[in-house]
Amino acid sequence: MRWEECSAKQFAAYVAGNPVCVLTFGVIEKHGDHLPLGTDFLNVHQLATRASAIEDVLVFPPFYFGQILEAKCFPGTIALEVPLLMELGQALLEEIGRNGIKKIILVNGHGGNNAFLTLLAQAQLAHKKSYNLYYYQPGSPQRTALYKEVCETGFHGHACECETSISLANHPHLVDMKAIQEEVELPHKELAHLPHLFTGLSWYANYPKHYVGDAKKATAEKGRILRDFDVEELAKFIKAVKEDSVLAKLSSLFHQE
Repeated sequence: MRWEECSAKQFAAYVAGNPVCVLTFGVIEKHGDHLPLGTDFLNVHQLATRASAIEDVLVFPPFYFGQILEAKCFPGTIALEVPLLMELGQALLEEIGRNGIKKIILVNGHGGNNAFLTLLAQAQLAHKKSYNLYYYQPGSPQRTALYKEVCETGFHGHACECETSISLANHPHLVDMKAIQEEVELPHKELAHLPHLFTGLSWYANYPKHYVGDAKKATAEKGRILRDFDVEELAKFIKAVKEDSVLAKLSSLFHQE
């Protein structure tokens, strides 16, 4: 069930019987020269809506503000300052909770959001909330094995073979395969002389074109295989969250209620 497609009356009736909501996080940023700026939020929202068709759940509208300061040098990127982003994320959670949602599932579609969403989840401990937050983190051995089996290339991470394949499966009209550069984009390793380093420019030092690998190998069929597996995995997680009673008990204990 998509939040934005409900009437107020339908929404209230739905939440009364199933107070669980999936909130997807993406960003707006460059994805090589062949994928749309909204690739991350388009794909992750598609993932959530498809999973909701298997395991009924409310899905919040596409949310496209996330941590993407490392790409603000590229045209079209929307990069909010971190304090504003944190405030916006917390305010959104509070509003979802105010509407009667008792369980909120965060699903991330952008690697640069990982630290931000982990901090946002930790920040919920500051005060007792009317809801419980579940941050979905896929990464099973089966998923890793499937991606290795399906994909022909070894370098992935952004606008690559797998992301382009999933985009071809989800919205082929937004993918321009003719715009993919001929040469394979491998890490430039411009900061390799500083081992054990992380800096805000680590990604840019490796991928100054904001593109990874060889997207020419991408196909819609590969994308459907990868996407459908991820949909099934998310649907299983949603089901487990709907049935869970432990997190609420732990929250009450933690806040001494």
